[in-house]
Amino acid sequence: MPHLTWPTAEEIEQIQQQAHEDGLAAGREEGVAAGRKEGFDAGYRDGYSEGREQSLAELARLKELTAALDEALDRFDQELGEDMLGLSIAIARQVTRNALNFRPEALLPIIHEAISSLPQPNHHTQLILHPDDAALVRPMMEKEFPQVHCRIVEDDHIERGGCRVKTEVSDVDATIQGRWGKVVATLGRSDEWLG
Repeated sequence: MPHLTWPTAEEIEQIQQQAHEDGLAAGREEGVAAGRKEGFDAGYRDGYSEGREQSLAELARLKELTAALDEALDRFDQELGEDMLGLSIAIARQVTRNALNFRPEALLPIIHEAISSLPQPNHHTQLILHPDDAALVRPMMEKEFPQVHCRIVEDDHIERGGCRVKTEVSDVDATIQGRWGKVVATLGRSDEWLG
C-alpha cells in the first residue's frame, strides 16, 4: 500500500492563499467583464438615445427647411406667372395697336358686334368713331350694314380702332379701352389700356 503523506500546515496555508488569490483574480476578471458589459450597454443606450434625439431635431429642422423651400417655390411660381401674364398683356396691347394701324378694316367686325348687341336699333342710332376711322367707315356703311341706319358722329376722344353705339335707351362701349378692360378683368387683372 502506498504511503500517503498529509500536507503540512504551511502547505495548506499556501494552497488556501493560492485559492484565495485565484478566486480574487477570477472575481476581478468577472467583475471587469461585467463592468465592461454594463458600461458598454449603458453607453450604447445613452448614445442611442442622444443620437435619436439629435436625429429627430435634425429631421424637424429639415422639414422646416423643406416647407420654407416649398413656400418660396410657390411664391416664385406665382410671381413668375404674374410676370408672364403681365408680359403677355403688354405684347397683346402692342400687337392690337399695330394691327389696327395696318388693318383699319379690322374695325368692321367690332362695329357689327356693337350694333348687334343693341336690344333694338332704331333711326336715332349714333355710331361714334375717331375722325380717321369715320372717314374709312362712311363709304362702307351702306354695303357692310345695309339694315342699320346710323348717324356717324366723330369724336377725337375715341381712340382709333374702337367705337360707341348709342340709342335713346342704350349705350354700347366698344372702345379699345372698354374691350381691353373686359378682357383683362377675365384674367383677374386691372391693366389699363393706356392708349
